[in-house]
Amino acid sequence: MALVLAITNQKGGVGKTTTAVNLAALLATSKRRVVLVDLDPQANATSSLGLEKDKLKYTLYDVLLGKATVKDTIQSTGRKNLFVLPASAELAQAEVDLVGVTRREYQLAEAISAINADIIIIDCPPALGLLTINALTAAEGVLIPVQAEYFALEGLSQLLQTIHLVRQGLNTHLKIFGVVLTMFTKRTVLSEQVKKEVEQHFGQQLFKTVIPRNIKLAEAPSYGKTAAEHDKWSKGARAYKALAAEVLERAEL
Repeated sequence: MALVLAITNQKGGVGKTTTAVNLAALLATSKRRVVLVDLDPQANATSSLGLEKDKLKYTLYDVLLGKATVKDTIQSTGRKNLFVLPASAELAQAEVDLVGVTRREYQLAEAISAINADIIIIDCPPALGLLTINALTAAEGVLIPVQAEYFALEGLSQLLQTIHLVRQGLNTHLKIFGVVLTMFTKRTVLSEQVKKEVEQHFGQQLFKTVIPRNIKLAEAPSYGKTAAEHDKWSKGARAYKALAAEVLERAEL
């Protein structure tokens, strides 16, 4: 069975897609077959890997609504062992279209059960709607990126409550796989304060690796590249490499 991780935080701009893309790409270099599921209607994970979302015949929207199979939709990224189940803006309509569907919370779980992979990474939208509920229902673990800023923990209680409710009613196996601090600036007192606060709140669930604020990380998607492809010696690329190693260790892979 594949390890399925949902990367989620309903707060936007915390490095969720950056984490999903770079983590998936680096895990694929460990000789594991990795599929990145783009569950965000903004489709940034899809375009970050160089796919032209406007030219795709099918996307995850079609899969969730039963209009296409995973086999027809999944795309090679041109990188060894790394594949993507792409998104498009149409995915936003799925929140409405799935309302009348039986077992609507399980549509993604049923779809990805047909995927042949060692690891499946789900990039969730910045909201706690039906799409994110589908991701939490399909996942084994949740990876939460937390930005090193003043309001870092604001709204996390709502996410944790949602995870608790999903665990009670839809997916009893769901757990918090880990929390990663992103956009960390070593020289600021605020970043250190936030780090201590997150450590107190999450303890051993917090990854040792901290993702720095890094221009190379920000530039990479505009070239359709991962951070390691853009500049493998950048602080951002090296941090994600360390995070990937921690994920493999924590998953006992």
